[in-house]
Amino acid sequence: MNYVILIILFVLIFFSFIYGMSVVHFEIFPFDFIKKLKISVLSNNNSIDDNSTIYENDFNSLIRFSTEDELLNTRSELTNYIWKHNLPKNIIPQVDSNIYDSNYVDLKNLKKIDRITTVMDFEINSISYLFVAEQSNNKLIIYHQGHSGDFLNGKNTIEFFLNKGYSVLAFSMPLLGMNNQPMIDSSNFGTIQLTSHNHFKFINSINLSPIKFFVEPIFLSLNYVDKQFDFESYNFVGLSGGGWTAIIYSAIDDRISDTYSIAGSVPISYRSIQKNFGDYEQTLPELYNIANYFELYLLSSYGDSRKLLQVFNKYDPCCFSGDYYIAYESVLQKKLSDLNGDFEIFIDDTHKEHTISDSVLYLIDKSITPNLP
Repeated sequence: MNYVILIILFVLIFFSFIYGMSVVHFEIFPFDFIKKLKISVLSNNNSIDDNSTIYENDFNSLIRFSTEDELLNTRSELTNYIWKHNLPKNIIPQVDSNIYDSNYVDLKNLKKIDRITTVMDFEINSISYLFVAEQSNNKLIIYHQGHSGDFLNGKNTIEFFLNKGYSVLAFSMPLLGMNNQPMIDSSNFGTIQLTSHNHFKFINSINLSPIKFFVEPIFLSLNYVDKQFDFESYNFVGLSGGGWTAIIYSAIDDRISDTYSIAGSVPISYRSIQKNFGDYEQTLPELYNIANYFELYLLSSYGDSRKLLQVFNKYDPCCFSGDYYIAYESVLQKKLSDLNGDFEIFIDDTHKEHTISDSVLYLIDKSITPNLP
């Protein structure tokens, strides 16, 4: 009898372990509940990152360009590194116009949804949605979700901007959301399923920079938008990993007017705290040797009527909490006074979540359309 009970207990423990691993890997039930519980517990601690581990104070010395020509040369180097001198200027992705998706049937002021599919090296794809506003202010919001997965998780943000008259072009990060996780064959490492951004290090080569998987879908989607629409401006809003993407992308494409990065990135010298370190793309030396974060922030800000607003959640349970990032704001502002553009940092202390708060959404709207009530 005891032997049977032991076998039953062993089987239960084994299958509980397997299911637990599946919850973490595939983010199935009750992943969302556990994640929200973790955020709630951490938030109740009112914890702010300890800035005693921040060592850098001479930010200006890390900025290696001082003229517009030098800045533009850095942008060109970045572009060539990402696309290996093969920028897809004239390529239009696959577009399925006026699709039906039950997840969004309740959105107001929605004229139609266009599904845009980009297929890249190793058959890695990206599926984005263009939500076209019925009553339009003729401005486009590019919304980029972070590591939480599908841009469906940002539905409230998409809805907010649609209701304000913006059309919204929404993306998920590579390998997340509706995007695939293909199997690849590597001569050095064997067969790998790409399920994590950290797997990209295994396919990095002299002919391929995996950073393109983060930015090429946006570039090609805007090629389509350029051809089919006549928006007054393109404005990029990104959360977390999407906030990182917003800065990287606007640094290389001056079609972007305003950029709003929420809990997206901090300079490497602020990453001694483990939770701030980030994934593969956030700490890739060969990328940041071309342009470090201070230089990327300047590139994102630079240009006529261009602006970068970095938002940090003061009590963020995920990453980049606190208010000491404000230290480098004046340095970048001084640099831009000699160049051209606008840079600001905003500390959001209205909540304790890893999110875009309502107050920041209204701030962004007012920033893009300052003359509206």
